[in-house]
Amino acid sequence: MKDYTDNMHAALFESQKSNQFKVGNTSYKARVKKLNALKKALEVDFKQEIREALYKDFRKPHLETDLTEIYPVIDEIKFVKGQLKSWLGRQKVDTPIALLGSSSWIKNEPKGVCLIISPWNFPINLTLGPLVSAIAAGNTVIIKPSEMTPNASNVMSKMITAIFNTDEVALVQGEVETSTELLKLPFNHIFFTGSPQVGKIVMKAASKHLSSVTLELGGKSPVIVDDTADIARAVKRIIFGKFVNCGQTCIAPDYVFVHQSVKDTFLKTFKESLTEHYGSNPSTSESYARIVNQKHFKRLSGYLDDAKVRNLEIVHGGASEEKQNYIEPTLVLDPTDDSDLMQNEIFGPILPIKSFSKLEDVASYINEREKPLALYMFSKHKKNVQFMINNTRAGGTCINHNLLQYLNHNLPFGGSNHSGIGKSHGYFGFLEFTNQRSILKQHTFGAVDLLTPPYTSFKQKLVDLTLKWF
Repeated sequence: MKDYTDNMHAALFESQKSNQFKVGNTSYKARVKKLNALKKALEVDFKQEIREALYKDFRKPHLETDLTEIYPVIDEIKFVKGQLKSWLGRQKVDTPIALLGSSSWIKNEPKGVCLIISPWNFPINLTLGPLVSAIAAGNTVIIKPSEMTPNASNVMSKMITAIFNTDEVALVQGEVETSTELLKLPFNHIFFTGSPQVGKIVMKAASKHLSSVTLELGGKSPVIVDDTADIARAVKRIIFGKFVNCGQTCIAPDYVFVHQSVKDTFLKTFKESLTEHYGSNPSTSESYARIVNQKHFKRLSGYLDDAKVRNLEIVHGGASEEKQNYIEPTLVLDPTDDSDLMQNEIFGPILPIKSFSKLEDVASYINEREKPLALYMFSKHKKNVQFMINNTRAGGTCINHNLLQYLNHNLPFGGSNHSGIGKSHGYFGFLEFTNQRSILKQHTFGAVDLLTPPYTSFKQKLVDLTLKWF
């Protein structure tokens, strides 16, 4: 007897459940054909619509859309296509001599019916990227994109409808209530990208059906700039990592620890470089996006109000325009640990800067808090870099740059504990949507056949020899 509500979502789920073995048994060529169709939709059929949709949703520059939304998915498709045949083949493994007469292998089989709940900050990338992995693995998929970027969701709905039948891949739009209803269904796997708070809700709902989960969450990703760093280069790269997408990036630098001996140089260079990037008035820059909606604008404005009440020093920026959901790139110096800026993931164009003298103190500060999704370090000192890697924990790390770890499909992407569960991209994303089914085939008479009851002294000797030598 089913334990979920009989509604339109349940009917969609049932149609995909009935179709899962047909989809799961599709060939390598059939899956590549689907990936090629998705690639063509991104490159040709819907490219301009995607650009326009994201500009309408939060004034995202077209080049930034190409770079951070379209390109990563196309690159993921190319990578997966080049590797998929080997992933779908038998993964042969050794068989111990004690199991003589048998062979063993792993079959990467699809998990079945999957749910992808995607966020608003990179709606195309973080929806279709996981979909690539799910298709490659041979699953059926229901997609629930964010309601906060309706224009992007509408374009994706048109894309999915044009490419797939609903009993294979379907996109469902709606508010939070829609996600709540979908989470009542017994999916075989749920891939969620969003905040840790909502991630806990997803995990709780998944536990009712023992659905496996991938949770791509976030957290306060720190940057460390030591006294050996190339300051000009570090500043330029941090600005890109922090202010692309108006700071609304889960792996964006959340706060910076800069060595006290180079702090003044760092700040001076940062201010000058911000002007080079966005001009003296970033509100007129065609290269600077906006906050996604009023709710998040007010949240970020509240952080700045809290900083002002605490008399924190805003050393650059701070201007805002509510009608445009605009907040200027802003630097806040030495925020207190109990301030809103240091208590919450910022997810916007405000960058706290703290100074340090000992790396040990930085490591202790980071370790006293939840594990971040990313940790960045700018340094020419190998021992300093190795110290931070060895004495902190994070989902991923990038040295002398930021964000780029996301773009290497040979690397697993994901968090640890509070910043996420599971990994994505490339083979790691493929594995998230598969069950590694172990298979052993006995070809001839096996040694184990000698050890069935009745147990005798001779059989005991065989066991003793096996324990000693095998």
